[in-house]
Amino acid sequence: MLGPVLLAAARSDRMRRVIAAAPLTRPVVNRFVAGDALRPALSTVRSLADAGLDVTLDHLGEDVTDKATAHATRDAYLRLLESLRDERLGDRAEVSVKLSAFGQALPGGHDIALEGVRQVAELATAIGTTVTLDMEDHTTVDSTLAIVRELRAHHPRTGAVLQSYLFRTEEDARALATAGSRVRLVKGAYKEPASVAHQDKKDVDLAYVRVLRILFAGEGYPMVGSHDPRMIAIAQELAVRGHRAPDSYEFQMLYGIRTAEQRRLAAEGARMRVYVPYGADWYGYFMRRLAERPANLAFFLRSFSPTR
Repeated sequence: MLGPVLLAAARSDRMRRVIAAAPLTRPVVNRFVAGDALRPALSTVRSLADAGLDVTLDHLGEDVTDKATAHATRDAYLRLLESLRDERLGDRAEVSVKLSAFGQALPGGHDIALEGVRQVAELATAIGTTVTLDMEDHTTVDSTLAIVRELRAHHPRTGAVLQSYLFRTEEDARALATAGSRVRLVKGAYKEPASVAHQDKKDVDLAYVRVLRILFAGEGYPMVGSHDPRMIAIAQELAVRGHRAPDSYEFQMLYGIRTAEQRRLAAEGARMRVYVPYGADWYGYFMRRLAERPANLAFFLRSFSPTR
């Protein structure tokens, strides 16, 4: 029952102020966010790469309300990619982008976001890496997938993200399961109405499996975004049945969650990519992580206990 409450709080300015001001919040946020600035994030990338893990980096921010902030987000990603080039980490790290942070919701926002992310994709290609466009709430899906198609014309490795809780996702997966298509499948982390999305966890899980089967049967490159042991096992079985090579798909997990499992999968020869967020605008991301798993919320609440 707390999940919808936390998802609503993720977009509440009042709750943002309360949570951010709490003195014990920051140490807990550090479990899920690799610092407010670029330098500590790069240090995290280096550490994960040394452990045999790949990375996708997300400069936190979303729902921008003016062009200046959208341009600042673009510039932050350009600086990030330049640093990956200088640190020679382009072969281990890609970047993930939320188009709402590039101005997607502004008047004329589709074109504004496309132009900004196009510049990011051009630099990513130049240094030997790529961009994945994160999926946000259901109102942005058509625009986001259209921008994926636009970018792939010149940057074919551009990644898409699908969310299994949306009713439309199986159809989208069939359209995207083509040769060379990189698709990250997640369950979904936004508060969505019953008219467009499954509300029951069991139905979301069943939909996830159906979409996994579509992606693994296709000719694309599935990216299994899940911490659920059942989904990981199902993906591995689908790979065996489909005679997929280990480098024809990958697993993705969030920074700070199931760290031992991340290393176990990498040690067994699986491609394992860690989603590493960084930046000062951590609130929305952090609240969605609390909503996703009761264990995350319990960890947060324990940090406020006077006995700790």
